[in-house]
Formats: sequence, C-alpha cells, structure tokens
Amino acid sequence: MSSLVPPLVPPGVYDPQEDTALLAGALSEELLRPGADVLDLGTGSGALAIAAARRDTRVTAVDVSWRAVWTARLNAWVAGVPVRIRRGNLFTPVRDRSFDLILSNPPYVPAPTDGRPPHGTARAWDAGRDGRFVLDRICREAPALLRPGGVLLIVHSALSDPGRTVAHLRAAGLEVCVIRRRRIAFGPVLRAREDWLRGRGLLSPADEKEELVVVRAELPV
Repeated sequence: MSSLVPPLVPPGVYDPQEDTALLAGALSEELLRPGADVLDLGTGSGALAIAAARRDTRVTAVDVSWRAVWTARLNAWVAGVPVRIRRGNLFTPVRDRSFDLILSNPPYVPAPTDGRPPHGTARAWDAGRDGRFVLDRICREAPALLRPGGVLLIVHSALSDPGRTVAHLRAAGLEVCVIRRRRIAFGPVLRAREDWLRGRGLLSPADEKEELVVVRAELPV
C-alpha cells in the first residue's frame, strides 16, 4: 500500500488504510479509456483520486471536510496530476454531471448514536447504528450519475451489510457483484466499540477480524 500513501495526511484527515488499498486494487483492474471521467466520492487525503489520475483520466474528487479538500489539493499538486477537488456533501457539487467510474470509500462503521450526524474526525468512519447512513444515500443517488457502461466501486465492512448494498443497486438496474474480500485485524475504532458490536449481534463471540468487501456495480449499455 506504500505507493498509495500521499505525502501529507494531517490530523483530522482519513489516513489511507486496508480499505483504501482494497479499493485501489479494484480500481487497477478497471479498463479505463484515456480521458474517462472519474468521481472519487469522499476523497479524504486524495489517495484514490491521485491513483485514478495517474491512469490518464479526468478526475473530480469531493469531500465534505475543508481540511480534506485542501489536503487532497496539495497532495495532487505534489504528485503532479490534475484533480478537480470540490467541497460538498456527497453528490451535491456534481449533480449536473455524469461519470464513467465512481469510487467511494465512505464512512461505514456502525456506531452508538442518538441520531445526530457525527462531527469532526469521526465523520470519516461513523455511519449510524447500522453503518448505512452514507451507504444508502450512495446506493440511491449514484446510479443516476453513471453513464451507460459506467461502474461504481464501493468498499465497506461486512458489518454494514453488503447484501443490502447489492440489493439496492440491483433494484436500480445495475449489474452487481462483490469482487474483493479481505479479512483484517480490528483497528482502533472497532476495538473501542467491540463490546457494543457483539451486544448488537454484529460480531459473534468468535469473530476476531473484520471483513472488508468491494462491491462493483455496472450500468448496462
């Protein structure tokens, strides 16, 4: 994953981890024509946007955090690749556009919550009690922004119900499958709420690792 790590990841910006690497691997297998339009949704440090831009594509990246936006802009400049980076809530800055490829590593970790959206750094991972606060919105809104033959690649945890992601996207008329899986050790966030996750039945008593998945959804031509 070292080739993915941008030169600057300040506090408050999501540091590329195993989920980033898993999605980058899926990205590397996509056939992209020169000049293809790519959207990196929730870009964070810009690692995936930069990887896509190195494929001679036209990349737009979006993040709700100003700190992430400025970080991604700096990292793209240091990498010497053009990336158009906009601040906004999910698809809001790009609703008038369409894309050949949409990438997303969204917040997906189930979290104890009183219904209020997360704030600060936690926005990068906390996603409501079922982990679907952002995922469901992406499933609803992404299909309308794909061109015929366009692809959505999204990574998230098995704790946030990949079957639901697949079902939503199939219902929208996309051809969908899980193309990558990886089991990883619990990170600091999961370790901190391990008892809560087990109490809710999201982790069994025997679970000692988290499974990550990449879902690929293609809009038929």
